[in-house]
Amino acid sequence: MIYKAIVFLPLIGFLIAGLFGRSIGAKASEYVTSGLMIVVAILSWIVFFNVALGHHGEGGEVIKVEVLRWIQSGGIDVQWAFRIDTLTAVMFVVVNTVSTLVHLYSIGYMHHDPHRPRFFAYLSLFTFAMLMLITSDNLLQMFFGWEGVGLASYLLIGFWFKKPSASAAAMKAFIVNRVGDFGFILGISGVFVLFGSINFETIFAAASTYLPAEGAASTEAVINLFGMQLDKGHAITAVCLLLFMGSMGKSAQFLLHTWLPDAMEGPTPVSALIHAATMVTAGVFLVARMSPLFELSPDALTFVTLIGAITAFFAATVGLVQNDIKRVIAYSTCSQLGYMFVALGVGAYGAAVFHLFTHAFFKALLFLCAGSVIHAVDGEQDMRYMGGLRKHIPVTFWTMTIGTLALTGVGIPGTVIGFAGFFSKDAIIESAFASHSSLGGFAFTLLVIAALFTSFYSWRLAFMTFFGKPRASDDVMHHVHESPMVMLIPLFILTVGALFAGVAFVEYFYGHHYEEFWKGALFTGPENHIVHEFHNVPTWVKWSPFAAMALGFVTAWYMYIKSPSVPKRLAETHRGLYQFLLNKWYFDELYDFLFVRSAKALGKFLWKKGDVAVIDTYGPNGVAARVVDVTNRIVRLQSGYLYHYAFAMLIGIAALVTWMMLGSAL
Repeated sequence: MIYKAIVFLPLIGFLIAGLFGRSIGAKASEYVTSGLMIVVAILSWIVFFNVALGHHGEGGEVIKVEVLRWIQSGGIDVQWAFRIDTLTAVMFVVVNTVSTLVHLYSIGYMHHDPHRPRFFAYLSLFTFAMLMLITSDNLLQMFFGWEGVGLASYLLIGFWFKKPSASAAAMKAFIVNRVGDFGFILGISGVFVLFGSINFETIFAAASTYLPAEGAASTEAVINLFGMQLDKGHAITAVCLLLFMGSMGKSAQFLLHTWLPDAMEGPTPVSALIHAATMVTAGVFLVARMSPLFELSPDALTFVTLIGAITAFFAATVGLVQNDIKRVIAYSTCSQLGYMFVALGVGAYGAAVFHLFTHAFFKALLFLCAGSVIHAVDGEQDMRYMGGLRKHIPVTFWTMTIGTLALTGVGIPGTVIGFAGFFSKDAIIESAFASHSSLGGFAFTLLVIAALFTSFYSWRLAFMTFFGKPRASDDVMHHVHESPMVMLIPLFILTVGALFAGVAFVEYFYGHHYEEFWKGALFTGPENHIVHEFHNVPTWVKWSPFAAMALGFVTAWYMYIKSPSVPKRLAETHRGLYQFLLNKWYFDELYDFLFVRSAKALGKFLWKKGDVAVIDTYGPNGVAARVVDVTNRIVRLQSGYLYHYAFAMLIGIAALVTWMMLGSAL
């Protein structure tokens, strides 16, 4: 019963606020949805301690809760059932804790918006869709939640639909994700071809039989996959790559990343929910859940490592020069997701999920702090028009500083002293170095460089926002004020996570209690010893993230506190590089040229040559147009004048008499 309550209470909140929001009012909608989410968050932590940590006697085995039989057709037999294991329990905590705090924060942040019932309904719908995804027991159920998350993100990003940029961003997120989802659909189809089922239990049980024990591809059986004759090993690789294509879209990986920064057009609480706990983590969850399949394909894992490393580096470079406070944090999310996929690619699944877990706390904290800053400066988001705010909004300043320390991974290697990001991010960097992957060294190098850039742009944000002289107008500075308590309480709670989530759980997620914590929820093959090997990397490897973090901090301090004129001189001296990074490597322009303009041109051509020239002339539209033309002419005869009708009758009689005379003559 507890599992059904966790999943369906957000749905009930969505229905109440969505259907009856206007009747019960905005306040009631806020209290109902937020109250239900508080209950869900408490239940989620109970499940986490019961299932993951094995308290209160549940033992941690996979728990299956059947809801109803969904589809039974041909060879497909799918039940709607909840799969509850440690991975699900971890995601329960991440999704529902952050969603609850976002609900509470939104009561203050959105207090001026007349459409609050609709907003809170969308938040609860988003949460329900994500819960459907993480509790799925088969790929069809997962796809249902997958698409539900996409729909909810579209509604929330475009919440202010009268704003053209918000509508465009929502459409962009929806379309780019459809590209990845196409691969996901093909991957699901490929899994069914290989295993005759889309149920996880059947897939995982049969996966190990598709390759011999030593891991070499078998050529004994040839499989027809999408018209290609492949041996079992290559077939599994193809399926894994297709599934990963879906992950690339949802988790905004390199090439399919362009929607994520534009998602900032939605309200700030939406940014926190999307970037910290729901949509972008779905891709990481998918690969982690399908680890029994990915472990059988070294080539697919190598590709995952490559994309993750490039994403971490690329997004970090773009974040260096952004001026919108929310976009800096957005590119930080993109970069940190790259870290997670590197961990997945080298087989360090526990490290990937651990970083997902810690990242949820400090990234939600950073976004909500950014919202508090924006709230204080009357909606301004450009950091160039901020500065000197730490004395005016001290609570926001200190909580955001803690979030920054967690993001940059401040901590002392070899000790238990450090913020949340230190434990999870350093574990990924060390795992990349220790891995036997052909790209391990490449990934390690890019991740360390990304750590340097992350430290720089994070402290750049802090220094530009809170330090120096105020750059806002006197009128704005006169009204700067701290956020109300309903917005500050979520910051306090997330601050606790940013401080202690790493040290409290590192031994469970990716340490000595790894096996007893995960209990098989994450699968590692017999040749995968990364959990033990990353402890034995050289000392210089352990200290390299710390050195990168320190160098980034010192550089940001010098450029934005000690000598504030340096950034402008560098931008002018290296204008080409500056514009390249400022314009995000020109991916939007490239995609606009290759896809958007060509699609519009094709549509315009088909419209002119097909719709106008053929359908509107000879087709149904053409026939209808001719009927309208004839009707318009006939209508003109109905003038209403009696003499017109008499004249028409006279002409008719004359024509009839003439016809009769000619007929008799012939």
